[in-house]
Amino acid sequence: MGDETQLQKRSYQSRTFETGDKEKVLRAAISTLQDLGFVIDRADLMLGSVSATKQDRNIIRITVSVRSKGNDRMLVRANAQFNVSPIEDPKHYQDFFSSLEKSLFLTAHAGE
Repeated sequence: MGDETQLQKRSYQSRTFETGDKEKVLRAAISTLQDLGFVIDRADLMLGSVSATKQDRNIIRITVSVRSKGNDRMLVRANAQFNVSPIEDPKHYQDFFSSLEKSLFLTAHAGE
């Protein structure tokens, strides 16, 4: 059951985007996190990762990693924690990826 749970978790924590531009995806992830009220703690283009924190009454931490999946796709994985507990509700990840998709779409069509 542990392996199935890990596979389920990975399925809602990850999305593949049809672009080979790692920097564009990472910048869109940073913008998306900021739009969602997060403060960027660390961003590293070489590693393809962004860490951010959101403080309200509680602390939410998120790390987003971007890596190539072939020449023309990027795999984005998000991992979030509420205080010290992992966030396992898929809705939070769906909200992030939905916002990221919109950001990438707007970036791609900004020059039209």
